[in-house]
Amino acid sequence: MSRVGAYTAILRIGLAEAVAYRAEFLVWMLTTTMPLVMLALWTAVAASGGPFQGFHQADFVAYYLAAMIVRTVTSTWVVWQMNQEIRMGTLSLRLLRPIHPFIAYSAEHLAAIPLRAALALPVAVILLLTAGGGHVVQADPVRIGALLGALAGAWLLLFLTMLVIGTLGLYLERSLAIYEVWWGLFAVMSGYLVPLELMPGWLRGASDYLPFRSMLGFPIELMIGRLSRADALRELGLQWGWVVVLLLLTVVAWRRGLRRFEAFGA
Repeated sequence: MSRVGAYTAILRIGLAEAVAYRAEFLVWMLTTTMPLVMLALWTAVAASGGPFQGFHQADFVAYYLAAMIVRTVTSTWVVWQMNQEIRMGTLSLRLLRPIHPFIAYSAEHLAAIPLRAALALPVAVILLLTAGGGHVVQADPVRIGALLGALAGAWLLLFLTMLVIGTLGLYLERSLAIYEVWWGLFAVMSGYLVPLELMPGWLRGASDYLPFRSMLGFPIELMIGRLSRADALRELGLQWGWVVVLLLLTVVAWRRGLRRFEAFGA
């Protein structure tokens, strides 16, 4: 079987597993509803006290519904999968297969996106179009293309970040503690909890030099039409620059960690 055929087969298996374990999948989906919680909070603030730093109710509605859409199509859980396979020793079985573990992981996780999208996107898109005050990306082919590239880049950034942290399990007993620290930073610095425009100036400035905004805030702002064409293209270039950096970091961490893993007889 060719590598393309093997990848396609893994995609089919991953989709079948997502459908087979749909109850567990639904529980996982319910854990990604934080944007809806923040939506209720900030719309209440805007309703009682008027616009908050330039954000009206419709702005908050559009922002957090877009956040839900982006999280739905870019989420991945590979860090937990890697930690379990390293602890259980089943990573050795992956190393015996002709396809690289990272390629297999990507297929398994991409395969779950259609089911996630089928469950969450219709409601979110309808609400965004009807209650978001017209805050959607304009019918500009450049910005629409940039949005597709931004969503792909956001997924890759999250996937590669989790691969790096998961690979640290080859060095440490458990790397999930590092993931929890990373998640705390992500929640604040990406715009997941609060739009970065509402953050203190120093934090907004720091977000320009870190990859967190490219993982979430940038696709959201592009989706709801808060970026010009020039800003969208600039941010897209920065995002994919981070993809290259994280890819190189992942490869280095994996190669060194794998030598350590094999040294213990795996």
